[in-house]
Amino acid sequence: MLRISNHYVSKVAFSLLFVEVLILIGSFYVGSAIRYFDGDDFVLPKLEHFLLSACVFAGAIVFSMSALGMYQLNFADGLRNPFFLRLMPSFAMAFGILTLVFYIVPDLYFGRGILLLVFGISALGILAARAIFFTTSEFRFLESRIMFLGIGPLAKECGDMALTASSYHKYDVAGYVAMPGEECVVPSSSVLQMEPGMSLVALARKYDASEIVVAVQNRRGGTFPIRELLECKLFGITVTDAATFFERETYQIRVESLQPSWLVFGGGFDQSFVRTFMKRAFDIIVSVIILLLTMPIMLITALLIRLEDGGPVIYSQERTGRGNRPFKVHKFRSMGINAEKAGKPIWAQQNDPRVTRVGDFIRKVRIDELPQLWNVFKGEMSFVGPRPERPFFVEQLSNDIPYYNVRHSIKPGITGWAQVRYGYGASVEDAVQKLQYDLYYVKNNSLFLDILVLIDTMKVVLFGSGR
Repeated sequence: MLRISNHYVSKVAFSLLFVEVLILIGSFYVGSAIRYFDGDDFVLPKLEHFLLSACVFAGAIVFSMSALGMYQLNFADGLRNPFFLRLMPSFAMAFGILTLVFYIVPDLYFGRGILLLVFGISALGILAARAIFFTTSEFRFLESRIMFLGIGPLAKECGDMALTASSYHKYDVAGYVAMPGEECVVPSSSVLQMEPGMSLVALARKYDASEIVVAVQNRRGGTFPIRELLECKLFGITVTDAATFFERETYQIRVESLQPSWLVFGGGFDQSFVRTFMKRAFDIIVSVIILLLTMPIMLITALLIRLEDGGPVIYSQERTGRGNRPFKVHKFRSMGINAEKAGKPIWAQQNDPRVTRVGDFIRKVRIDELPQLWNVFKGEMSFVGPRPERPFFVEQLSNDIPYYNVRHSIKPGITGWAQVRYGYGASVEDAVQKLQYDLYYVKNNSLFLDILVLIDTMKVVLFGSGR
């Protein structure tokens, strides 16, 4: 895994992205050379003349492929239908983006003949690159040999996660190292036997382990091998805490395995002036662009809501913001007029019977959230952040879930990491899952992660998953 602005990124996905950018830029020059063939020889276009147009073309394709989830790799499917079904729509989306760019900046236009050639060559290049990457997914040299320190429930959970990982990064589990006082819940055959006098680094070398995950719940007392773990690290073996392993593999911070000291002394939680300024600038720029692009959609939505049942168009509700301060959030009304006639807040849920016909559609494609742009302009919300919850539920969840109030250390958002990774929450258990994603965002929030959330939100909107 790579870390870009504190966010974990698959090395293979990043490599694939880099290769495809080179393919797209190269395809642009090959297509241009073919188009300008003079009958006797190829005339290679001047680099400085087409470089900006080539980069814009590559950017439009990569953005569109990202928005359709083509860099969230699932190598179990290989080159099956999902890839082909999304490649052509991503090219169509890129064509629309390029058309808009050419209209705004005519100097970047490079002709329809070149454009068709470049799209065709790019499609072949991307298909070839994907075929190679999916084929190499079976190679053993891509596996990491991993060993777990511990034999209890935490170690079993970590081991199961390593064995069932569906990402391109695969693990070969060497086994588990028993620790005194732990009940063994892993298969006894997978517990590694240490010979008398054998050190932990010698055991790791014996089983060719390149990483040790410390999955011991209780580290107090004199039995925890801190010196041996240091020795392993000095000999080039990666030593990873269970909380960090969960964070890296699931893009969550697991509440059950979390140590307060890990939050205090670990990295992340950037609240600096530079980060605050960049986030505010990002909020304003993105919100203005979306407001201008969606104004006709909002007008039509308001008309349909009024025509359906004659009720109010906008629904305002008190939510809890940064520092537990209450504020009024504004949304297009998606439920009936008397959705909470009993007077008690009710969890929103998938296929909620209180949702109107118009409301069902606008919730799926996130149109109901658009009036919250006003909350962003006022500084009560950010475009990306944990979703603001109602005070009634905040009080309940703060009592039931450890670290719940950590999510209120930053501004809530219209969309967020939990929203693009998890569906509607209708219980305390769902709230725990969403909190774990929110904690990851709060810890690792950056402009880079905000852009990824924005791209994933587009995927949610395009496929109508309504998270």
